[in-house]
Amino acid sequence: MPYPQLSLPFEIPGAQYMPLAWADVKGWDEDNHLAAYRTFRASCRPINAQNGAADPKAFDPKALGTSLSEPCRAAKTLDLTDDAKAKTFFEENFAPLRISRLGEPDGFVTGYYEPVLEGSRTQTDVYNVPVYRRPSNLFVRGYKQDSLSLPNKGPVYRKIGRRKLVPYYDRGEIEDGKIAGRGLEIAWLKDPTDLLFAQIQGSARIKFEDGSSVRLNYDAYNGYPYTAVGRILIERGIIPKEEMSMQKIREWMAQNPEGAKELRRANRAYIFFREVNLSDKEEAVGAQGIPLTAGRSIAVDKALHVYGTPFFIEGELPIESERAKTPFNRLMIAQDTGSAIIGPARADLFFGAGQEAGRVSGRLRHPMRFVMLVPKSLDPAPRAAKLPIPDPRPSEKIAKLYPQTDPARTGTPAAAAAQGKNETFAIAGPVPLPVPRPAIEPASEPRRPVKNRPHRQQ
Repeated sequence: MPYPQLSLPFEIPGAQYMPLAWADVKGWDEDNHLAAYRTFRASCRPINAQNGAADPKAFDPKALGTSLSEPCRAAKTLDLTDDAKAKTFFEENFAPLRISRLGEPDGFVTGYYEPVLEGSRTQTDVYNVPVYRRPSNLFVRGYKQDSLSLPNKGPVYRKIGRRKLVPYYDRGEIEDGKIAGRGLEIAWLKDPTDLLFAQIQGSARIKFEDGSSVRLNYDAYNGYPYTAVGRILIERGIIPKEEMSMQKIREWMAQNPEGAKELRRANRAYIFFREVNLSDKEEAVGAQGIPLTAGRSIAVDKALHVYGTPFFIEGELPIESERAKTPFNRLMIAQDTGSAIIGPARADLFFGAGQEAGRVSGRLRHPMRFVMLVPKSLDPAPRAAKLPIPDPRPSEKIAKLYPQTDPARTGTPAAAAAQGKNETFAIAGPVPLPVPRPAIEPASEPRRPVKNRPHRQQ
């Protein structure tokens, strides 16, 4: 019977994974499952909305595809208030799977937050760093120019006239005023370093002197790959790798204004923002389109993972201080992405808004273990039950038709004793050796007469 060609339950490029039992997930029993459940349920709102409007034949190339729709339908009617029931929900609807990059045991995490900055609605001598919205001449193939939140990867162009496309301005050109005076300014900040870090984080709250504020979120970028300024400082030997943090970068840039300008421009990527209608009590909006949850939301590689996927992250992090090793075993939900977040076990942990969140997230650059919670509709075990059992091995039939010699038993005392017990052995006859090749002497050739030649004069 031919072995059926069943497709894999799912496949993540460049990843290795191993099924686990819940008892093997370190710290699983001690986590706050109710907090994770509420965050997951928030992710289910757009997933359930898509399920109602999406084409049932539509194909999602990502590993989990649309498999989250089943647990999300179950969560829609379960407004849980008990931690034990939330834990049971995850255990009944998901299977834990250890995941990492191929050939590596662990994943890697960083942290991010929402900066709270002082600003002005108008340009002044103090507030003279513009925060730009997306320009109208910024163009991405496959998207309308008024599309909400353009991608953060791939080429971006500047449209000249009706047809000509050229690469968009880089950070240096924009800082030098290439798009100034076109009414794109949302607000003005004091320090270009504040703008740089708001762009790295992808969101910001700007508070004005009259007590009002504006909330900003990522809207588009200029098409250049992100270059980590911290890595540049490490490579130049300015800040040791083990001491690197966002605070260290800020301190160095404050002490070296000209160096800071050159360092900023080494990162040619530039982020444009849009205003979002959020209250001060709400967290920043992630790429899934819902407010994030501090301590429970993560940014992942959107090319590999589906928003709403739960990940249990295990390890130790410097939460309490720079040198602390605080146990961190927490179920978190994929709700955001970032251009620097690349790989199957790579996450940016969201810590909320403000200075303290910034201090904690700024010192995170640590290996951690990742457990992805896979919906049970993709669990390999049920699929294995569909595989047919192979035919029984026809050893007796084959042995009768084709007698074989047992070299380990033939000619030994044990074999003779066995034969004395009326056991029958089929013994093949000796294989004849090939006939030796006859030795034939080569016939001697008659010698040719040698002509004497005079020597050349030297």
